[in-house]
Amino acid sequence: MSEHRRKPPQPQGGGRAAARRGQSGSSPGRRAAPRGATGSPSDSYGSDSYGSGGEERPYGGRAEARRAAQRSTGGGRRRAAEPSRGGRRAAPGSPAGPGRGRGRTPAYSDKKRLIDYPRADKYGWQRWLPSWKLVSGLCIGFFGSLVAVAGIGYAMVGVPNEENAAALSQNNVYYWSNGQQMVATGSGQNRQNVTIDRIPEAMQQAVISAENKSFYKDSGVDPMGIARALANMARGGDTQGGSTITQQFVKNTYLSQDQTITRKFKEMFISIKVGTKLSKDEILQGYLNTSYYGRGAYGIQAAAQTYYGKDAVRLEPNECAFLAALLKGPTYYDPAGNESLDSTATPKANEKRSRARWGWILEQMHNDNKLSDAAYQKAIKNYPMPQGRKATKGMSGQIGYLADTAKKYVLNHSNITEKQFDQGGYQIKTTFEKAKVEALAKAVKKVEKEKLNPEKRELDKHVQFGAASVKPKDGAIVALYGGAGYENGHFNNNADTSGVPVGSTWKPFVLAAAMEHGTYRSDGPLSPLSKYNGNDHLKVRNNDGSYVLKKDNTPFFQENESDHPWGYITLRKAMEQSVNTPFVQLGMDVGMRNVRDVAEKSGILDASFATLNPSFALGTSTPSAIRMADAYATFAAAGKQASPYSVTSVKFNGQEVEGFDKPRITQAMPENVANNVTDTLENVVQNGTGKNALALGRTAAGKTGTTDENKSAWFVGYTQQLSTSVAMFREDPKSAKLLSMNGTAGEESIHGGDTPTEVWTEYMKAALKGKPDLGFPEAEEIGQIQHEVGAPSPKPTPSVEPSETVTESPSATPSETPTSPSPSPSDTCGFFGCENDGGTENGGGTGGDVSPSPSPSLTNENGGNTRGNGNGGIFGGPAG
Repeated sequence: MSEHRRKPPQPQGGGRAAARRGQSGSSPGRRAAPRGATGSPSDSYGSDSYGSGGEERPYGGRAEARRAAQRSTGGGRRRAAEPSRGGRRAAPGSPAGPGRGRGRTPAYSDKKRLIDYPRADKYGWQRWLPSWKLVSGLCIGFFGSLVAVAGIGYAMVGVPNEENAAALSQNNVYYWSNGQQMVATGSGQNRQNVTIDRIPEAMQQAVISAENKSFYKDSGVDPMGIARALANMARGGDTQGGSTITQQFVKNTYLSQDQTITRKFKEMFISIKVGTKLSKDEILQGYLNTSYYGRGAYGIQAAAQTYYGKDAVRLEPNECAFLAALLKGPTYYDPAGNESLDSTATPKANEKRSRARWGWILEQMHNDNKLSDAAYQKAIKNYPMPQGRKATKGMSGQIGYLADTAKKYVLNHSNITEKQFDQGGYQIKTTFEKAKVEALAKAVKKVEKEKLNPEKRELDKHVQFGAASVKPKDGAIVALYGGAGYENGHFNNNADTSGVPVGSTWKPFVLAAAMEHGTYRSDGPLSPLSKYNGNDHLKVRNNDGSYVLKKDNTPFFQENESDHPWGYITLRKAMEQSVNTPFVQLGMDVGMRNVRDVAEKSGILDASFATLNPSFALGTSTPSAIRMADAYATFAAAGKQASPYSVTSVKFNGQEVEGFDKPRITQAMPENVANNVTDTLENVVQNGTGKNALALGRTAAGKTGTTDENKSAWFVGYTQQLSTSVAMFREDPKSAKLLSMNGTAGEESIHGGDTPTEVWTEYMKAALKGKPDLGFPEAEEIGQIQHEVGAPSPKPTPSVEPSETVTESPSATPSETPTSPSPSPSDTCGFFGCENDGGTENGGGTGGDVSPSPSPSLTNENGGNTRGNGNGGIFGGPAG
């Protein structure tokens, strides 16, 4: 065969397609740039010369050859020849000849990848744009994984064979400080299951309309609700709103109340399984029988008896809607209120919330065609006010108040909810000492029997006492008196309540602030021997020398009870006789903010403080008896403060619960400031308005307090071993407003130095029996003597006398009632604004406390009118 007819050799790397590409690449006007023609030595094989003599690198396949051809013939072809590395130009038709782009290296490789990302056949931003195959593959993989996980979870999580411990009947057990059992109480005595046929149709529909309209149609879970709950949980928020009725039934019956993702997933899977095993009626029956309705009532039968005194089967539609509203949170929807747990849960606020949700539920039932027009109109016209609270077994006398105080402490110092707590299983060891609790109750009953006769005197009705006793340097509450007892319908804990102004028992905080911070005129602490004007009806000065003005821009006058002309007297004397005017001006000179800070560091809660106006110095604030005893314990402990506590340990089913260590002790004020306050209050007992406390027969310090119109009277006193406060007041049982005690016990008026001091003395005698008289630390001289503006210049060497005499002898029969009324509370204005001071009815109050000695009677200072209008409970809750 002739040479020119011989078949040319095939390229080593591509077969026919490669041959075609080679032919097309050599045709005129259509050159295909072979792979590797980039001008680098590595672009050719087996040759040292650039662009010739070597064998071309084979292509990887058809696709690559096609892409190479497209690059060489596309709209962006480059005609110019590339310069060679040594300055030489490549010959036409060579790998680097015309038709090849400038040095672009292909983005793909010979090896095929499982996931083509970034995409090998794309350039620029297109390389990072995933293909539809990749997106669809990932989606299928993701959802497939979810299905697999859900399947595994569904298979692994089974429905528990038994109810969890929280769903069973259990009690909480409280113990005295010595470990002896105080009382066992809880859900064990207030739980009874009923079948669905004993639950009114209206009750069933009320719950469904309010909480889960799709109950009869859904699978038992709400995926969107679960997603919301999980998102909230991840943010640390509330998971409320993520459960169907089936899920809530599962949670109540089989699971804990912990807000965790693990528990939420278990709840979901168990709910799905429960939905396949139980009928909807069985699930609804279980939910209504395990739900918490407040007042310790678990299940619809217990709730019907607790709130309406009837069986569940006899509930009316309007009553069913009321009970359904409680499921949102009985603490906030029970009209009886629950201020011991939350200051916003007042009876008035709770009733308003309850009425609103009750009406909404009835409306939803009507809209869902579960309540006819006639039945809806009948129900909506009659809000079914439930009956009042009742004492449960063992919660009579003071036990109910002790358990209430301990429960409140537990809930405020742990993650335990009220619902969990009331399900039972807790063992609570308290700080209460049985002998002291009984002694305090006995002291109150003795004085009540001796002085009060409500059957014969109308003004003796509705008189109440509240008291508390705290250990200094420790904070343990060893005793309290909360009232007449749950069995007598008295459910407010008077030892830890709000709305009762403390009167002149506040003055020691003003003096302490002066001795610690001084006044705007002093260079340092102020001595208690500094003199201030004690006369009646005085103008009060601001720091710039101007007078405090009322809203009508006329001067504000501070009143005392009597018009006795005390003249300029030392602060020690003013404390002894509880004269108002010196302490109001002193408070202005020191700064009411400093007074407030000293009181807060001593143990008074922020929520109980009244408005910072001039009357603030006279006790318009409303701390509780517990907090006042604890604050005075700071004086007894030479300035060391320990927050009051009532629980030393908590166990749940035998396991210790964390968070119940003793409160940390802090130095609230300089030691000598506290000791000088104690020295001044010792003088009150020895020579002043607290003389009735001398009957204790041992060293003691204390202060009396009486508020405007004798609406409340206090005595707070202490030794080194115990600090005890006693409050006495009258209260309208319907409106909770404080009533005047003028005429109570057959006396013209009641003062802190009288009945409250007698109760204090009776109790302290018994509580300290057999204990040594420790006295108090010696107080060292403190501060500089700097008299009020206008007072005579201080003498170089003033003498200290236990009880001072005044330059002018008092009138033979000083007035025990206020002089002409001064401005109303709304007119109390000036440096701190023109706001109502929380109940002052005679301007800044008319003040002082009656001394049992021949000294002038100085009583009746500024106070509040309505119990419950203040805040500041022992544990940061609502009580004052």
